[in-house]
Amino acid sequence: MRRILAIPLLVSSLLFGLSGPAIAATKVIVLPGAASAEGITDAGGGTYYTGDLVAGTIFRENLKRGTAERFIEAPPGTGAAGLDLDRRHDLLFVAGGKEGKAYVHDTRTKARIGDFTFGDPATTYVNDVVVTPYGAWFTDSYHPQLFFVPTTGGVLGTPRTLAVTGPGAGGSPGNFFMNDVIATPSGDTLLVAATTPGKVYTINPITGASKEIAGVNAPNVVSLVLEGRRLWAVQLDDTISRWCLDGDLSHGAAAGVIKDELFDQPVSAVKVGNQLAVVNSHIFSGYPPTSPTYEILMVGA
Repeated sequence: MRRILAIPLLVSSLLFGLSGPAIAATKVIVLPGAASAEGITDAGGGTYYTGDLVAGTIFRENLKRGTAERFIEAPPGTGAAGLDLDRRHDLLFVAGGKEGKAYVHDTRTKARIGDFTFGDPATTYVNDVVVTPYGAWFTDSYHPQLFFVPTTGGVLGTPRTLAVTGPGAGGSPGNFFMNDVIATPSGDTLLVAATTPGKVYTINPITGASKEIAGVNAPNVVSLVLEGRRLWAVQLDDTISRWCLDGDLSHGAAAGVIKDELFDQPVSAVKVGNQLAVVNSHIFSGYPPTSPTYEILMVGA
C-alpha cells in the first residue's frame, strides 16, 4: 500500500503545477539479499517496510539515513506483494499474492498473527492491501472483488468478501485487472489501480459500486499515491504520472510525469517529504526476477 496524506487543495494544486520531472535519483537504497521487491509502506518515525514478492521477506528501512535491513524472514512458499501498516497497533498486513494468501505480522514481536486464504486458491491473486480506520482491504487481480479483514482495538475480525460492480468490475481468471488499492483518510472511499486498461477507479466500500476517475490514463499503472487531491500513478513503463483530481474524485487532469534513468519497472512508491521513495521491481527480467539487486530510489515528487 502507498500511504495517503491530506493537504489543502489550493496549495497542493499550485505546488503540483510547479514541480518538474526528476532527472536523477538523489539516493539509492539496496535491499540486502532481496530476491525481488514489491510494496512499501510508511511505519512512522522515519521507518518504512518493503516486501519481497517472491521470498516473502519484510525489509525495514530508514530512508533518511539510506539504510535497509532484513526484518522478518518468511517461511518457504510465502510471498509479499503489497503491504500496509496499522500504526495504531503495530500490525503489518501483507498481500500474499498467489493462492489467495494474506498475512498479518505484529511488528513488535515479528510474530505472524494472521494467515488467511481468500477466494478460490487456484485462481485468486491477492495483490495489495490498504489499512483504513475500520480494517484492511485486499485486492484480487483476477476477480471483481475485494476482501476485508475488520479490526477492533487491534484484534482481527472475520474476513468478508465485497463484490465490485460498475466499470471497476473487470478481472476474471486469466484476465489481470485490479492491482493496487488505497483509501481516503476517512476510509469511506477506496481507489484502485487497474493495470491492464491503465485506469483508476473509486469504490464504495459499503456497496462495492465503482466509478472511473475520468481523464486519468496511466498505461500499466501498478501503484498509487494520493496526497490531498494530488495523485501519482506508478507505471511499469518507467514512468510516474502526476494528476490533479477534483473535489469529488470523479475527474483528473494531467500534471506532468517523473522519469529517471535508474527506473527499472517501478512497482510502488510512498511520499517522503517532497520526494517519492520508489521501489524498482525489475519484473521484466523474468519470473522470478533475475536482477542482481533490488532497490529503493529517492526522486523528486
